[in-house]
Order: sequence, then C-alpha cells, then structure tokens
Amino acid sequence: MCGIVGIVGKSPVNQALYDSLLVLQHRGQDAAGIVTCQGDKLHLRKDNGLARDVFRTRHMIQLGGNMGVGHVRYPTAGAASSAEAQPFYVNSPYGIVLAHNGNLTNAEDLKRDLFVEDLRHLNTESDSEILLNVFAHELQLQGKLRIDEQDVFRAVAGVHRRCRGGYAAVAMIPGFGVFGFRDPHGIRPLVYGRRETDLGTEYMIASESVALDTIGFSLIADVAPGEAVFISVDGQIHTRQCAAQPILSPCIFEFVYFARPDSIIDNISVHKARSRMGKKLAAKIKREWSNHDIDVVIPIPDTSRTAALQLANQLGVPYSEGFIKNRYIGRTFIMPGQQVRKKSVRQKLNAIDLEFRKKNVLLVDDSIVRGTTSQQIIQMARDAGAHRVYFASAAPPVRFPNVYGIDMPAASELIAHGRTEDEVARELGADRLIFQELGDLIDAVQKKGKSHVDRFDTSVFDGLYVTGDVTPEYLQALEANRNDGAKTAYGSFSENVIDLYNSA
Repeated sequence: MCGIVGIVGKSPVNQALYDSLLVLQHRGQDAAGIVTCQGDKLHLRKDNGLARDVFRTRHMIQLGGNMGVGHVRYPTAGAASSAEAQPFYVNSPYGIVLAHNGNLTNAEDLKRDLFVEDLRHLNTESDSEILLNVFAHELQLQGKLRIDEQDVFRAVAGVHRRCRGGYAAVAMIPGFGVFGFRDPHGIRPLVYGRRETDLGTEYMIASESVALDTIGFSLIADVAPGEAVFISVDGQIHTRQCAAQPILSPCIFEFVYFARPDSIIDNISVHKARSRMGKKLAAKIKREWSNHDIDVVIPIPDTSRTAALQLANQLGVPYSEGFIKNRYIGRTFIMPGQQVRKKSVRQKLNAIDLEFRKKNVLLVDDSIVRGTTSQQIIQMARDAGAHRVYFASAAPPVRFPNVYGIDMPAASELIAHGRTEDEVARELGADRLIFQELGDLIDAVQKKGKSHVDRFDTSVFDGLYVTGDVTPEYLQALEANRNDGAKTAYGSFSENVIDLYNSA
C-alpha cells in the first residue's frame, strides 16, 4: 500500500507536497519521495524512511517549481532498497515521472513484453517501473513531437488494455502537466480537487480526500474506475473514461483498516462505515450471544475505536480505553518478518491494569490478519488481571492473500487460512471469538441508496478476485516469493550488497 499525490500550482508546490505526504504517511512508512518540475527541469529527492526524515530544509530548497509528484511507500512488490523508492522517471519519450499505488498481477508477462517487444530496460524489481514503462511505450506509439491531453488519454487506454491488477497512479511530464488514472475496477482509491488562490486555481490528485482537506483543497470527485484526469501546466483540467468496461470494485479493506477515518472514498465516509461495522457486530452478538457477560468493551487502538464505541453503545456495555499506544511504532502486520512483529507489539501497546482487573473484557480490533498482534494483546489483557478475554473483529476472517497492493500475500501466514473460527479462537487464546459476517460488512460500507459502488473487492475474505486473472499457480508463486522467509533471505542479500558497496 502506498500514498500518492500530484499538484499543479501557481506558486512553489514543495511544501504542499510534503504536507500531503505527512497526511498520507499511514499508507506507507518505508520510503518517501518528491519530484518537482521547474520549467523543463526536474528536481528529485527520495530515500528510505518517513517523510519527516527524508526531507530536510536543504532538500526542500532544492525542490523548486510549481508542479510536482510525491509518494510514500511500503513495499508489496520489489525490494526495500532506497533505489526502489518512488517516484520513478523514464527519459523517453518526453521525460515522464510516475508514482503508483497497487500491484500488477501480470507483472512478469509485462516485464517480458517490455524487454522483448518494446525494447525497454528496467532498473528495479518494482512493478511501478513496469507500469511507467508500459505508459511510456503507449505514449511513444503516438509518434508525435508535441503531445496534447488526448494523446495522454490514448496512452492510458493502452495501459488498461495491457495491465491487470489494482493500480492508481499519478504522473507528470515536464512543461506539460500532471495526470492521474485508476484501474478499470477502481480497486485502489484516487481523488482530485481544487484550491482557489490569489494567483489562480490550483489542482491536486491524491490517494485520499484527507490529503486535500488538510491543505485547503476542496474535493471535486473520485477518479472513476478506468478514468484519467489531466491537469495542464497552465491549470486546465480534462477528464476522459479510458477503459472499455469499467466496474467500480473498490477494496473493502480500505474501509476496514487502511484509509484514515476522516477520508471519503467513492462517496463513502470511512468514519461512518466503521461506525456501521460496530452496529452490525453488536447485532450479531445480540443474535448469537444474547446472555453475554461482557463487563467492558475495549478497543485496540487506533483503527477499531469507532466500531468499538458503537458496539458498546448498542450492547449497553461500558466503553473504556484500556491500552496506551506508542505512536512512534509502525503498523505491525506490514512489518517484514514474524519476529520483528512479535517484538514490536509490546513496544507499541501497554495495558492499563485498572481497566482489566477481574473483568470480562471484550477486545475489539478492525481485523485479524496474521494473528501475532492479537495473540499478544489477549495475553496482555490476562496479565493485566482480566477474568475472561473475548475478542471481536470488525471484519470477517482473512483467509486469502491480497494481490492488489496490500502486503498479506502468503496464505500460510494468515491465521484464519485453513482454520475454523473455533480453531482460530484457540490459536489466539481467546475465551470467545466473534467475527463480522461478510454480508454485514458489505452492508456497513455500502451506504445503501447513496453509494454508486457496483461491488467490492472482498478477495481476502472470500478468495474471489475481481480482475478474474488470479490463478492457483499465481498464488503459489506469490507465496514463494513474498513469505517471511523469502523476505528475510532477500533482506540479508540486500544488506550484504549494501555492505559491499559501502566498503568499496
């Protein structure tokens, strides 16, 4: 998962891009990058780390220009070296900068086609560079010395014909403009907005609406599935549907976990969706466990708070904050390696004993993925003196890998894969485990009567992949390449290469 942003302004955009990346930091904590355009010249700064650490005053001074693109990353494809930090740049044709959020499911086929047929060279293992080169090749096919927005739209249409998977991208051509596009299923989010200034109208494209809100832009719309939005260097905006049969199928896990609660995605308030998840979960408890003995509902911060509060209200049970979170520790399920995740949980959360002692506690989390965090939190509740520890998930069991840009690709590492709910409860050490029903989750997010979503990508729960091209063989290869063992081996190899390079 990544965060992307592009701005066409009337004054220097470096500060606005930086501020946007800070707001989108929850979408990627591994690396950050900004490219700005000053006339026909590009200025680049990118590296591993949080945005606040990557960009210093000296870097910001060098990022001149009224147009630019930014990116925050955690890796789901490729390596974790700074060379794979985005945005990426390709010189031919015209010079193109691109930042990407998502994952291409036919990346290996595209890589071969780029090398053999398109005669293009790739420098990294990132599918984002593949996407950039596919677009560049499609644009080059126009065969024009000077291009216009229609040429960009035709190139995006070519991308949609060739690329499979979930992708949202923002790109820039020096002296020409910034544009964004979304895959024909709209799996990954993308929005655009405007801001009026004394110098004229400025435009912005970003992963989430909260990035617009916080720096004074007003939301125009979501980029529709298959649509491209082009903003010229002089501030003219153009849009066009570039896919043959778009079907809006956003990833439902955005609403469960990834997106900020103050964002609106595809006309759905993330906060309201999570509130409705809590109501649905409470209804299930009333239906299946009417004689419950829950003394207190305690959320696992931060994402589950909204659902937990509504659940407590619906059950008529006290709600309490029982865990204090260290906000300087990253999200644990996206950390590479099980041992790192285990170590980080105790650093991340600390229990307040008084809220647990001699009580039957219902812990509420947004989801259960690998189960590492949940196991330790349940044990922390027991250590704090809880009499019984129940656990509720605002999402159904995560049983299948994600292939569209969320780092949970190895089915064997998902605690619910191949297990019944009772078996998961025993594995976690909970006295009782309550999962959300998939139908209830869809109803909670759908916002009936107002949402224009055709369907949701719920593949992590039901194994149904909306792009229709994900085979068992693909999933097996994905698991082999991206499980924790593979990441550890690749990480050791990368560290050795870096050590050799530094000693040279």
